[in-house]
Amino acid sequence: MPQTVLLGHPRYFRIVAGANPHTRDRWGRRRVVKRDRMLWQWERFRQTLVDLGVRVLVLPPSVDHPGAVFPANAGLRVGDTVYLSRPSPARAGERALFRPFLERHGYRVEELPPVPGGPGPPGTGHEEHPQWEGEADTFPVGDPSGDPARAVYLFTHGRLERPRWTPRWGWPPYRRVYGFRTDARALPAIQRVTAPREVMPLALMDERYYHGDTCLGAFGPRREWLLAYWPALAPEAQRRLTDRFGERIVPLTADDAAAFAANAFPVDTPRGPRLVIARQISAALAATIRARGVEPVFVDVSEFTVTGGGSVKCLLLNLGDS
Repeated sequence: MPQTVLLGHPRYFRIVAGANPHTRDRWGRRRVVKRDRMLWQWERFRQTLVDLGVRVLVLPPSVDHPGAVFPANAGLRVGDTVYLSRPSPARAGERALFRPFLERHGYRVEELPPVPGGPGPPGTGHEEHPQWEGEADTFPVGDPSGDPARAVYLFTHGRLERPRWTPRWGWPPYRRVYGFRTDARALPAIQRVTAPREVMPLALMDERYYHGDTCLGAFGPRREWLLAYWPALAPEAQRRLTDRFGERIVPLTADDAAAFAANAFPVDTPRGPRLVIARQISAALAATIRARGVEPVFVDVSEFTVTGGGSVKCLLLNLGDS
């Protein structure tokens, strides 16, 4: 059965909240999207997926929710259920778009279960619903054996911050605080819906890589290889990944990480595994990917990266096999 993904139509894509470091220039001004270039790149991207045999569903555009062009943080499919995310306030309104669209296409849609958060027992109103941004921060890495039960879910998280300006030494004499997008307290809920598979929590530490899928990405015929940009991860997270995956990790250079190389999407084809990835990656990384039996498929979605802080994986929600 074909792989299925959800894309968000980019007709109204623009920067409104400026909620990550890529959306603003050094002076804090929101970046302006080059509309014609953006639309052309998106259509080429969509057609590339179709040509690879992927079934593509397209969420209609919404003038009120331009960020829906990045649906990776809409939720997470586990088994036959899509669990809706609990996104940051800037993206919370998109939930009203994704649920009915997915249900119309036959998907079972559920809420992530609450987690204990107050001084009382579960079921008595003391639960919390921590912020969690779907598969942008929760995704599996497979095992070389191909056994799905041995896959490990990576759960990335970071400190949530109130977006604000703060003074600093330097020029300009202020900086924008962004924070991260998934609360560590959502971990018990993720463990419940992905059980019995292991869930590995990993702390992020560089706001430029505000979602885990911007600095980590699984690929390969069994999703057994892992692209990783170490400086974006806390030391303990680096140790956990090294201990668990060892030589299956492909470290990224700073230049490849800045090109959002990790934000790629693996596709199985009759001719072998492919990895849809940003055209801007280095020749050395492309050779490394090929050496692991995977052919890179290059796309240019740079207008989304330089203005919105998202690349290939951010532009889709993986709905698995049809």
